[in-house]
Amino acid sequence: MILLISLITFSCKDTAGRAEAYDDSREAAIDSMKIEMAKQEAELARQKSIDSMKAVQASRARVVERTAVSHRAASSEPTANTSTGTTAKKKKELSGAAKGAIIGAGVGAVSGAVIHKKNPGVGAVIGGVAGAGVGAGAGAILESDEKKAERRANR
Repeated sequence: MILLISLITFSCKDTAGRAEAYDDSREAAIDSMKIEMAKQEAELARQKSIDSMKAVQASRARVVERTAVSHRAASSEPTANTSTGTTAKKKKELSGAAKGAIIGAGVGAVSGAVIHKKNPGVGAVIGGVAGAGVGAGAGAILESDEKKAERRANR
């Protein structure tokens, strides 16, 4: 009986030592995985920073290129087209406020007609006028923001 009890006691002590060694090796593996993940996150953040700087440089280069092209076009005289004898004209674009007013008027007119069910014509007119005003204001603000961003990029 004594022999059996001592055998069980010694075998349990050996198992506890193995369990501690297993826990230590497991913690070491987890710690090394955490360190590796931190390295990967740092590398990813570094790469994102590099990519964003490259994108900013590319956008600046495009703005500088467009500015140089527009300065060359403005400083040179209009050339005559040899086949027709007419001068080339640059297509004029709508301003942001004008685009916003057009879109706002359309959306406002449709919304006004739907909302004012008794007399959709009156609703369309009121909605169109209100939408044009709101759209022109929003378009002007957006255009102003784009110009500010372009000026910041040119610095």
